[in-house]
Amino acid sequence: MNKKRKKKKSNNYFTKVHENAILEYINSEDQDFRNEIYRDVIQPVFTEMINKIVFTYKFTNLPNVDSLKCECEMHLVTILSNFDPSKGSKAFSYFSVITKNWFIAKVKKTAIQLKREAHYGEISKRIEMEHLSIYNKYDQEREQKEFIEHLWKEIKKWEGQNLKDNERKVLEAIKILFTDADSIEIFNKKAIYLYIREITNLNTKQVLNNLNKFRSEYANFKKKWND
Repeated sequence: MNKKRKKKKSNNYFTKVHENAILEYINSEDQDFRNEIYRDVIQPVFTEMINKIVFTYKFTNLPNVDSLKCECEMHLVTILSNFDPSKGSKAFSYFSVITKNWFIAKVKKTAIQLKREAHYGEISKRIEMEHLSIYNKYDQEREQKEFIEHLWKEIKKWEGQNLKDNERKVLEAIKILFTDADSIEIFNKKAIYLYIREITNLNTKQVLNNLNKFRSEYANFKKKWND
């Protein structure tokens, strides 16, 4: 059983009239005549051809597709005189292929641009996060430095108080630890108690009892600082 061949869809809008009009346009040197025949005959069929190709090949997804249609039509005008019927192709085939390829090129260009923008977006976001991290680190370090400087001034003030001998020993030990904070485990409470014991020759109970006064002073200082 012979299979029926599908008939090719006929081109019922780009007719012999339009083919002849394009040939007349190409062969004429009268610019007024060329403008008139383009406006009245060629332009309408170019517009319809572009619309059909855009719809058929789903170029409708392109951004600013209406503007692209106008650009494509302008492109066809600039190459209109390049059509050479002696090469065997009809004007419809020639210009429809050019139109399709023009839009394919736009699709590729748009894809590259979107990919580049996405890449730049990622880089920009990464740079922004790096800068924020640097700024945050800088702010933290600056704030910590200011805190240490003011705390040192506060500790110096404690020297003017009426202190007992053991309290003064503990205060001197605190100052030693404070000035050598980078080389000791200053944030380890047990380590601090051990250092103070070694410096003052006081036992643990004496150290704890005499630290109470300075704990209270430090708490007041920190509250004022945070406020």
